[in-house]
Amino acid sequence: MTETLAPEIDSRDPASFPWSVFHHRHPVLIERVANALPRPSAQRDALDALLVESTSGVVTAPDVESLRHEPWPWWRPEYRGVPWGETPFLWAESYFYRRILDAVDYFVPGPWRGIDPYAPTKAAELAGHPVDEELAALDDLATRPLDEQWDALVRSSLWGNRADLSFQAGPSAGTGVGGVIADQTPAFRALLHDRPAGAVHLIADNAGRELLPDLILLDHLLDAGLATSVVLHVKPHPYYVSDATPADVLAAIARLGAAEGRASAVGERLAGFVRAGRLELRAHEFFCGPLPYQAMPADLRAQFAEAALTISKGDLNYRRLVGDRLWHPTAPFAELTAHFPGPVVALRTLKCDVAVGLSAATVEALDATGKAWRTTGEYAVVHVRA
Repeated sequence: MTETLAPEIDSRDPASFPWSVFHHRHPVLIERVANALPRPSAQRDALDALLVESTSGVVTAPDVESLRHEPWPWWRPEYRGVPWGETPFLWAESYFYRRILDAVDYFVPGPWRGIDPYAPTKAAELAGHPVDEELAALDDLATRPLDEQWDALVRSSLWGNRADLSFQAGPSAGTGVGGVIADQTPAFRALLHDRPAGAVHLIADNAGRELLPDLILLDHLLDAGLATSVVLHVKPHPYYVSDATPADVLAAIARLGAAEGRASAVGERLAGFVRAGRLELRAHEFFCGPLPYQAMPADLRAQFAEAALTISKGDLNYRRLVGDRLWHPTAPFAELTAHFPGPVVALRTLKCDVAVGLSAATVEALDATGKAWRTTGEYAVVHVRA
């Protein structure tokens, strides 16, 4: 199998991107979480201790009681006592974010239970002026030919993945757009336009400025009759910084409804689709774990098996879909996603080391630039496995 040829990514090398995430990005995130709300000193101390542990110590276990609601052995006991950098990066990064929730008493009965530590940052982004400008552009889009509208909606959802609040905290964040380096948009279109309409599932990534174009795309699928129903999979509770939860979806629909012009109509339609059951929110616990989708539980696998098409959004979902491994960038996307129970489309901007499904010529050209093209967020892919 291809998987045996690619080692899992870890963060032990100080010159690696994963190492920079733990040592450069995470301190910024910890500071934001600590200062966004007037936290008691015990929470601030717990956040500081987590940062020290994850950058210079070994993995320790959180309070066992706080993990009791999670039904899978995600937080691997064999990694406890092991240096963080020597554990798989996907696991370590996920565990870091899980431990943030413990540090801020998210699961503990009391006044801080259920308070999203990233809510202030999410709310500020959603209310920002750039969102007003992006939503106003919908009015112009409505005047274009249908094919142009489709391409624009897909590109908006694709590049919306750059609006990742954890990515923005890192020094590797790019400012330009390098382009779509693997583009199977025509195959994506054919799956929806050239077949009878069915249920479409979308695995969401980030809230705010990424979730808005995702919702607009889903509204188009329902309004144009390209999907009979839509299932939007989100996180059941906060996970990575800007990951979308049910509350974030409702906030985004309200933001659309409160806008002017076409955006307002989209928001009203989406609210109606939710009421009618044509747009359904689901929040499986598996989405807040460090396992690849190949290891998804049977009940979630059955949900995707019933879908006419599943759209996977973003970098983390991509890593879980193909495996967080050092694949050769020409490794076939279709082969690495053969485990997924049904047709799948991946819309992703590149913000980590994982890269697959590229042509040899594209890889050669990107390597020749001398840029860290895998991690800057300047390049994107649209991959399809029908």
